Amino acid sequence: MNKTTVDITTPDGVADAYLVLPDGDGPFPGVLLYPDAFSLRPRIFEMADRIAEHGYAVLAPNLLYRGKRAPLFEGSLQTPEAREAAVATIMPLVMALNTPEILSDTRAYLDFFSAYETGPVAITGYCMGGTNAFKAIAAYPDRIKAVASFHGGRLVTDQPDSPHLAVGAITGELYFGHADKDHSITAEQIAVLEQALDEAGVTYTSEIYDGASHGYTMTDTSAYDEAGEKRHWENLLALLGRVFP
Repeated sequence: MNKTTVDITTPDGVADAYLVLPDGDGPFPGVLLYPDAFSLRPRIFEMADRIAEHGYAVLAPNLLYRGKRAPLFEGSLQTPEAREAAVATIMPLVMALNTPEILSDTRAYLDFFSAYETGPVAITGYCMGGTNAFKAIAAYPDRIKAVASFHGGRLVTDQPDSPHLAVGAITGELYFGHADKDHSITAEQIAVLEQALDEAGVTYTSEIYDGASHGYTMTDTSAYDEAGEKRHWENLLALLGRVFP
C-alpha cells in the first residue's frame, strides 16, 4: 500500500492528513476517516490501513488543524488519568470547531480526495468524528453515500444546528454504534435521533454496544473494549460492502 502524509488547503488554512491507497492503479472507492478528539496518531493510521487493505482509498484528516498539527498531545492514553489529561488539553480545540467550519473543511477534503477515489465516498467517524460525519452527509448528500458513526456524541442537542434536525436531506445509508456507557448521548437522545430518521425515511441502523464505554474502538486508550471493537469492524466493513458493491 502507498501511505503518506498530505496537506490539504482549506478556506481557513492547511489541514494535515493521512492518505493510504491500495496497491494498483486506482482510482478506488473512497472512505474518509474522521478521527476522535485525539486525532492523527498510530492507532488512526492502523485503522486507515486496515480499511485500505479491503480495496478502499482512505483519507484521515486532522479535524482540529486550526489548533495544532498532529500529534495533538504527548504521552500515553492507556490509563484513565492520562486520557483525562489529554482530553483537558484538546477539549478547547474540540469546542472551538463549529458546524460551518466542519462543513467547509469537508468540502475541501472531498475536493482533494476526488483525485484518488471513484465518486461519492463513505465516512467512518469516531467520537467527535462521528458527529461531524453525520453533519457532513446531510450537507453533501450527493457526495457522501454512507456514514458509520461509532461512539458519536452530541448527535442530538437543544441547539439550532443539532445534527438530527437536518436528516431530511440525507439520501445515503447511516450506521450508529452507540456505547451504552456514554456521557455524551443518552438513551432518550438516541430515541429522538431514531424518531427523526424514521420520520425522514432515512435508511439506517442504530445499535447499542452493551458493556462498551465511550471510545470503545480505540485500542490505545483506557476506554478500549475488545468485543465492541471487533463488532465495529464487522459492521463497518459490511456497510462499505453494501454501498460499494
